[in-house]
Amino acid sequence: MPQLDTSTWFITILSMIITLFIFMQLKISKHTYYTNPEPSLTKSLKHSAPWETKWTKIYSPLSLPLQ
Repeated sequence: MPQLDTSTWFITILSMIITLFIFMQLKISKHTYYTNPEPSLTKSLKHSAPWETKWTKIYSPLSLPLQ
């Protein structure tokens, strides 16, 4: 039975690891990461409606007195 030649295994495995590393670096470098969203200052618009100036009460049908 012939002897298995293992003299090229080291360079083969080393080149495979380097190639995989380069491919992964290229893949990661093309990935776009989103920046952290920053809170924007929104100005609250004050709408003048007639029900905002006076106090109102909403009655639930269950809280009304029985007739």
